[in-house]
Amino acid sequence: MSNLPRWQSGTAAFLALGIAAGAIAPIFSAAPSFAQSTTFSDVSSNYWARNFISELASRDIIAGFPDGTFRPDTPVTRAQFAAMMRKANKEFNKGTVRDAIQFSDVPSTYWAYTAIQDAYTTGFLAGYPGNVFRPEQNIPREQVLTSLANGLNYSPTQSVSTDLSYYNDASSISNFARSPIAAATEKGIVVNYANLKTLNPLRNATRAEVAAFIYQALVSSGNAQAINSPYIVNAPQVATDVTIPAGTSIPVTYDKDKILVTKDETVPLTVKVAANITTSDGRVLIPAGSTVTGELRPVKDQGGSQFVAQKIVIDGQEKTINASSDVITTTETVRKGINVGNLVKNAVLGTAAAAAVAAVTGDRAIATEELLIGGGAGVVLNLIQTFLGRNSIDLIAIQPNTDLNLKLLSPLTVTAK
Repeated sequence: MSNLPRWQSGTAAFLALGIAAGAIAPIFSAAPSFAQSTTFSDVSSNYWARNFISELASRDIIAGFPDGTFRPDTPVTRAQFAAMMRKANKEFNKGTVRDAIQFSDVPSTYWAYTAIQDAYTTGFLAGYPGNVFRPEQNIPREQVLTSLANGLNYSPTQSVSTDLSYYNDASSISNFARSPIAAATEKGIVVNYANLKTLNPLRNATRAEVAAFIYQALVSSGNAQAINSPYIVNAPQVATDVTIPAGTSIPVTYDKDKILVTKDETVPLTVKVAANITTSDGRVLIPAGSTVTGELRPVKDQGGSQFVAQKIVIDGQEKTINASSDVITTTETVRKGINVGNLVKNAVLGTAAAAAVAAVTGDRAIATEELLIGGGAGVVLNLIQTFLGRNSIDLIAIQPNTDLNLKLLSPLTVTAK
């Protein structure tokens, strides 16, 4: 804290979301019908923190004022934060981690005395040097996040500077709060309205902001379901190399329904990855839409064809890949009199397959269609002589969106983001 005395070493902050001190007494344990209300007259249906507030109210962790308001933009004091923590800890279920102490500015008759003692002994808050607590002091956002991260024993798993690089005001974060806020960022506890990249660490936390932070802490600890909010910060990820093991399946897609090739021809082919290949924690290794180039090659001992991948382009970077599809042996017989239009509908043909179709059916127009892979019309016309005199020919019929799915034959190292 640049403008406050340093916290005692190894401590966390405190938690409360009660009513502001003043003419109206704080309300933490109101009558059941009031405490369980999840709607407040000053929290509209499109208010940015409405869902966070409603969820905590439904759990009887927060309550509003007797006039039916919540006053979401009112600052939260340290005592109020402690009172909120006492209720929230029924779900966090943290036990005592240290003995109670007597704060010189929190007499036993103070309204939040028990809450402050509970939050201290469970590790969610600490005082200042000299055994002072400053219960009426407003709590900054960085202290709320620090208390949640430290109280839940969260530590960053990557460098603090990487986590905090997301915020455009990271330089304003006090030294004591940097590591805890990095951990809170990784755990999805940080909620920034209205600019995701602006943390405002030294600004006093409002009742709405504290509600959002606490609810996200419940989510991170497995005690609540995630809320869909555009203001929840996702931690930046370090780009790291990850090896995808051999045997991994890669689904692919192609823009035609069918590919026809002869049993002896080799043709170039480019397909796209059909779905993201990810790590167990959701980082994308191979994005959907990445292009894979290779060849359809004959497998003569099985009388079929197989797609052998050679290169993959991931985020603009080309890498060598050793992968192949299963061998495809399904055939389609082409005979004289066949309806060539139906045969080639939404299909592509290898140049040898196109020459075979033209020779068997007598339909030379196929050589000029934009249906060819592996060569142009001139190649087809040159190859027609090879198939003249045949009454039929069997072609390998490939359904690319199922038949060409790849399996890695050796590990592939890529960059995870």
